[in-house]
Amino acid sequence: MKRLFGTDGVRGKAGEFLDVATAMRLALSMGVYFQNRSSKQTGKILLGKDTRRSGYMIENAIVAGLTSVGYDVVQIGPMPTPAIAYLTQSMRCDAGIMLSASHNPYYDNGLKFFNCNGDKLSEREELLIEDIYFDESSHKKFYKTGKEVGKAKRIDDVIGRYIVSIKSSFPINKTLYGIKVVLDCANGAAYKVGPTILRELDADLIVINDKPNGININDHCGALSPQKLGQEVLKHKADIGIALDGDADRLVVVDEKGQAIDGDKLIATIAVSLKNQAKLINDECVITVMSNMAIETYLQKHDIQTYRTDVGDRFVLAKMSEIGANFGAEQSGHIILKDIAKTGDGLASALAVLSIVSDSDKKVSELFNPFELSPQLLVNIDIQKKLPLDSIKGLKELQQKFEDMGCRVLVRYSGTENKVRLLIEGEDDSIVRNSMSELQTLLENELCG
Repeated sequence: MKRLFGTDGVRGKAGEFLDVATAMRLALSMGVYFQNRSSKQTGKILLGKDTRRSGYMIENAIVAGLTSVGYDVVQIGPMPTPAIAYLTQSMRCDAGIMLSASHNPYYDNGLKFFNCNGDKLSEREELLIEDIYFDESSHKKFYKTGKEVGKAKRIDDVIGRYIVSIKSSFPINKTLYGIKVVLDCANGAAYKVGPTILRELDADLIVINDKPNGININDHCGALSPQKLGQEVLKHKADIGIALDGDADRLVVVDEKGQAIDGDKLIATIAVSLKNQAKLINDECVITVMSNMAIETYLQKHDIQTYRTDVGDRFVLAKMSEIGANFGAEQSGHIILKDIAKTGDGLASALAVLSIVSDSDKKVSELFNPFELSPQLLVNIDIQKKLPLDSIKGLKELQQKFEDMGCRVLVRYSGTENKVRLLIEGEDDSIVRNSMSELQTLLENELCG
């Protein structure tokens, strides 16, 4: 049986993998699951989305699936993923759904699920929802009729609740007056809320890519394409550039020279800032296997203990909960400030960065460049098939060879795309590059044919 859920909800090409029938069955299955398991039982589920055109199609299918099993649906339109996590708890809903494919192109879409506390579902919960989904013969017994059928209501004024929540994380005695910021909204879910927050904090603000048309989300803009943002920073002689992705749970920062700040350097600077403010619980930080080895060395010098997890903010959050930490991040830009947000929040992270900037006379390029990275290469390969990695002849031996040469090697499949992701790092740049070339050739021959 093929799994529906990947590393971050359900995601695929809208109208194909994620068609109307699939979306409706998924919503029905989620509704059945939470009717029996939500600790609140308010009979409401929150539904938000990003700015993809397919959102109109899939949103209606989700409403149909939820109302068919008796749930009332609260629709709030385009809002960031972290806003859905926050508002699900704040509005006392049994669960929340975010309709988004995050940083993927406009033709993809996806569903992210949250429980009544605004937390992402565990893998076990996802499997239980899948069990309901695939047991199609039992669905009819859950259908409601007459007065028991659910209702749908659209609310347009919840943006203010989220703005207040995020702004409260910025020191009350500070403003962003005198700081020139270029904000790239990726034509995505934060195109309204992002500029509003920064303007209310008195930033000298230039906004780009805030005109979504349904097909331009993440299109050569936002967190995955910060080059245009860099050009705008230089053009306007700005102090800093802030790039979000399509659902605004990811942050990339560009310095005054128009260059993107490395994600690990960003994480390390925030961690040390939190420690200096006595806001880093137990002086611990959670990172993933993708982070550069140099970040551990740097944080150790500041007496900050690091823990590594698999890739995915779900795993970062799980480790944070396990050890009682309040800060964790992925070098790709998912930064989790647990005292502020339930999940990665690009705007909350941006305010943490801007607070550091406001406290210093240094340029952003100096502030967020605290150490030199170890030589590291990341390569993504588009593939035709996903064979079990342990079945690929010669792969294990090749990895061992590189590790014996002092390299750290990571090979993993993307949970959301048909890609294999490769990471090699070490102390010698030439060894890293030669090793990557050899590894890439092997996997292309095995997976791309």
